[in-house]
Amino acid sequence: MNLKEAQQQIHELKLQQMQLDENDLNMWYQYQKQIETIEKETEMTPWDHVELVRRPDRPKAQDYIDLLFDDFMELHGDRRSLDDPAMRCGLAHFHGLPVTVIAQSKGKTVEDNLKQHFGMPQPEGYRKALRLAKQAEKFHRPVVTFVDTPGAYPGKEAEEKGQAQAIAECLYSFSSLETPVICFVLSEGGSGGALALSVADKIFMLEYAVYSILSPEGFASILWKDGTRAKEACEVMKMTSKDLLEKHVIDAIVKEPYGGAASNIQSVVEKMDALLSKALEQTSALKTRTLLEKRYEKFRHLGDDSWKMSK
Repeated sequence: MNLKEAQQQIHELKLQQMQLDENDLNMWYQYQKQIETIEKETEMTPWDHVELVRRPDRPKAQDYIDLLFDDFMELHGDRRSLDDPAMRCGLAHFHGLPVTVIAQSKGKTVEDNLKQHFGMPQPEGYRKALRLAKQAEKFHRPVVTFVDTPGAYPGKEAEEKGQAQAIAECLYSFSSLETPVICFVLSEGGSGGALALSVADKIFMLEYAVYSILSPEGFASILWKDGTRAKEACEVMKMTSKDLLEKHVIDAIVKEPYGGAASNIQSVVEKMDALLSKALEQTSALKTRTLLEKRYEKFRHLGDDSWKMSK
């Protein structure tokens, strides 16, 4: 069964559990066993992943920042024109280590999402990210990026302000940034808007997140001239964490509880903490030249299984 069918059955079983007499433990355990069986047998399709990460209750970048870091201090502005609320950047401490945090930010309410363009940054957002990354390089602070966007903002004003150039400058600069860069794909990672923050030494992806060249709807519209074939596009695009780990596009998967990170974000954060600690220990021990060479080789041979296996 797919995710929706499984969740509906689990919901009905939990309602029946709640109606049981407090002394009827045997029946309660039987219901619980049925729930666990359904969870194990649920076969999630790529489209299930897409629907799950788009749910309003899906944790946002700020939730992870609050739980992973101490003393986060947000910085604003690209020092050229404006400040973009869809790109949240600042300084923080990770177990006492100063780091720079750069995150694509979605809102939790309709009002916040409208203000933040549903997590789609504008040119000033990417320029702000680049400003903070360059500052991190100057003071030898590692950079931690959080990707959660369907893509860069596609509005006319964004194009007029140099959207493509801003993304290109991020790609160019992050590829040679002389400090460790660690990336987490939290939910949606779409198009160049996501790639701008993904040129990293290590890329980790939450289990149910998706990461692709563009949205399934956009892919279907371009390939088949039919946006309604988005579900079919998901199968072709190979956009799930499992697909991308097999292709060596990402370095590791952050396991999520059944139903996604919203059901137990603390368990997800603990896994992220462990991965981030290890990644920072490994990358910080490298000489700058070696760090850059490894980053170059990582993306130069992306998807090359024989090269990956030889390392």
